[in-house]
Amino acid sequence: MTSRLPRRTVLCGMIGGLAPAAAGTGAGSAMAAERAPGTIGKATAQATVRGKGQATARGKGQAAGPEPYVPVAVGAGGGPAGTDRVHVLKVGPDSAATVLVLVPGMFGAANDFRLLARDLVAAVPGLQVWALDRRQENLVDRTGFTGPDPLTYYLDGHYRAQDPAASPFAAHWGLPLALADLRTVVRSAARGGRRVMLGGHSWGATTAMAYAAWDFDGCPGYRDLAGLVAVDGGVLGAFHGTGEPPVQDSPDEIRDRLAAIDAGAVFDLTLSGVGLGSRAESTQIWYQLAGHYALHDPDGPSVLQPRLPEARRLPYRVTNAGLLGFFVDTGFGWPNSITVHSGHLADSGDLRGWVDTGITPMSRVAASYAGPVPTVWEWYWPARLSVDLDVTDAYTDSPLARSLGLRLHHADRLDVPLYAFGTSYAKGTIEEAARTVVADSRIPYAVYETDTGMNHLDPLFAAPARNTLTRTLSEFLRRPTAH
Repeated sequence: MTSRLPRRTVLCGMIGGLAPAAAGTGAGSAMAAERAPGTIGKATAQATVRGKGQATARGKGQAAGPEPYVPVAVGAGGGPAGTDRVHVLKVGPDSAATVLVLVPGMFGAANDFRLLARDLVAAVPGLQVWALDRRQENLVDRTGFTGPDPLTYYLDGHYRAQDPAASPFAAHWGLPLALADLRTVVRSAARGGRRVMLGGHSWGATTAMAYAAWDFDGCPGYRDLAGLVAVDGGVLGAFHGTGEPPVQDSPDEIRDRLAAIDAGAVFDLTLSGVGLGSRAESTQIWYQLAGHYALHDPDGPSVLQPRLPEARRLPYRVTNAGLLGFFVDTGFGWPNSITVHSGHLADSGDLRGWVDTGITPMSRVAASYAGPVPTVWEWYWPARLSVDLDVTDAYTDSPLARSLGLRLHHADRLDVPLYAFGTSYAKGTIEEAARTVVADSRIPYAVYETDTGMNHLDPLFAAPARNTLTRTLSEFLRRPTAH
């Protein structure tokens, strides 16, 4: 075992910071998965926060106009009908001269970026932001969130689950396929001569860096781009400062992990350690349900609280917004990687509501988590993608990388500007790693920003006036580039 990083993304590092999991809870009971996989439905243009004291999700100064969520056809991946496509959430004018394509992290999805995209578009003239949903989002059944009783639909097992035993195709959904899909999106964004910046959050930043170094049949990925944006992620030890245990990425360990995937463990079960169910999608369902009820009835008694497993119960009654706060606020002792600085529960009362005091209002979290489509959550993360991204951290054309089909041939030739942003999550190693990338390449200039007052998810959802990422990334995007 080497000292390289464990899996990183929107929701990583959970298991070590939580109480023991409760077995057989919540979304762990699902309908048989032999039914055909679902496809993502038509999205609404925007979400609106309802309830006393809540504002619309599209606040003052944010981008106006439609926000289409569109399918993009990609190459064959061997999956069920309807899965040879990705989806893109577009925020900002189609007439924009610059498109920033953003890739979410592990278990992350397009709505990670909707609020940030609105704020960036409002701050940067001539910018459009595209947020990516990977092909595995086509496997998700979100129809329950469009009906009158999503709690029963999901927690009582009426939804359509994707059975790993019926999903051997996912064993091949690794980084080469993900980057081929991403290149289709990047080239679509570049039509009409527009310049394309590529970035991501957490493991999405790792993905963006891999794209830049990738060899696409003799064409380096960085030639498609005018710049790179790494938000709380990257390569070359970017996550080392988190202090998490090393990943299993020696040749022998990789061989063992691949053997497990070939034997049927095709989906990454990292989130099952949270204690909200044993299936690949269980935790994601709980968090989206919490966002749904906090969005539509923030001040009402939590409808989810009575269904929580014993290990997750609170000693007092809370509102729907309060329960979402319990799931996501740093004040409850959850790991940095899944929390924001929002506020606290009311100190007393028969029903305790949420009090915003921090940089990330709970209404913004609710608007993002609730969906219904797109949302913050990816249910079925391919285990092969975890293997490939772990090995990508070395950012070199090694024998191990080549054995996995990772074409990281051009890392030393990158010649586009880089923006790197870190929070308190990795304790400075985001910037250190980015500086190493710059020193070992031809990158003409780089911008490094850190806000230790933020946790890993704050840059995605914080109020624009208090979001260091919004301000500093806007400045970077306004700069001219050589491409």
